Amino acid sequence: MTQPLIQSPMAVLTVLLAVLSLLMLAERHPVLGRVFKVVPLLVLVYFVPTLLSNTGVIPTRSELYGFVSAYLLPASLVLQVLAMDLGAIAKLGRGAVLLFLAGTAGIMLGGPFAYLLLGHWMPAELGDQAWKGLAALSGSWIGGSANFVAIGQSVGARDDTLSMMVVVDVGVSNLWTAVLLWFAGRERQMDERLGADRRAIDVVREQVERFHAAVSRPASLQDLVWLLAISLGTTVVCTEVARHLPDVGTFITGFTWVVLLVTTVGGLMSFTRLRNLEGAGASRVGGLFLYVLVMTIGAKADFRRLLDAPAMVAVGLVWMAVHAGIVLGVRRWLRAPIFFAAVGSQANVGGAASSSVVAAAFHPALAPVGVMLAVAGYVLGTYGGLLCAVMLEQVHRLIQ
Repeated sequence: MTQPLIQSPMAVLTVLLAVLSLLMLAERHPVLGRVFKVVPLLVLVYFVPTLLSNTGVIPTRSELYGFVSAYLLPASLVLQVLAMDLGAIAKLGRGAVLLFLAGTAGIMLGGPFAYLLLGHWMPAELGDQAWKGLAALSGSWIGGSANFVAIGQSVGARDDTLSMMVVVDVGVSNLWTAVLLWFAGRERQMDERLGADRRAIDVVREQVERFHAAVSRPASLQDLVWLLAISLGTTVVCTEVARHLPDVGTFITGFTWVVLLVTTVGGLMSFTRLRNLEGAGASRVGGLFLYVLVMTIGAKADFRRLLDAPAMVAVGLVWMAVHAGIVLGVRRWLRAPIFFAAVGSQANVGGAASSSVVAAAFHPALAPVGVMLAVAGYVLGTYGGLLCAVMLEQVHRLIQ
């Protein structure tokens, strides 16, 4: 395989920041800015690094990407949660929960349907590993990586099967994440077209904006040092604490503990005077970390590997389409904001990290909603995945 043109982690970071700067500059351009009315900035922030990594300019794997996920994501959560209004978020209500459950149902039903529709395309040598691999994938798309491994082991999926399913998981879910980020850039138009009740979301945003206006001030050097010290310091401490915490079944382990801890600490800080750091740009610094994170997620998406498993990819795409159809259908029935559909979906398909990213794409104050729903997904992942596995096995027997 040809080595990428740029390999040094710092050089890759420089390229990503340069791309981000150029995209932001283009967004403000009187002519080029028209493109961003159709394709939101965050989508291009995701796909331009994908293009660069898949054409050999930057690598799809780098030490930088691991560092960003391990440290800048939690640091971003701390700064975003710092200024949140917990009371207002609690009033978002049942819409988020119902659409999250609709997403779970979409995964559980979509897998057997897609396998029934396209199962005859599967290579004969896969045999019963086809449904077992898909069962593991259902665990991932309802819960997360731990559920993926747990379901895969429980149904007897081989290591080579699980490796193939990781490619399908990353490829298909990344495409859907890009669509959800696109929704974030067009949410008001989508909600107005449906006549969705946005009052609860707008209340959260208005309270955050009023607070920001009241405390806003030019950021001093001391403010910036405080922001970096608090966000990165909290991340380091929580990461160390997480190493000593026991796993809660297969649901809450390792990095999930870090996400939960930094979200909790950030929430506690929001009740103190540290919340006034929002006026110096806490959420904007967190937003920068978020953009860098999204760029590294895009860079890691190696879509060339999808060619190795075309039948599985086809099943995955139909499966995701069923999930999307059910979520968007329930959203239409409830006349709910697209935010609830997007975060409810990503809390299933992704996890605490990616669902907080999608939620924050709508507004930084909403990031904790993604974390809370994703944790519920970890709990449902094994049970829902096992039920889906039973249905997949029955479909396998039917099509043989």
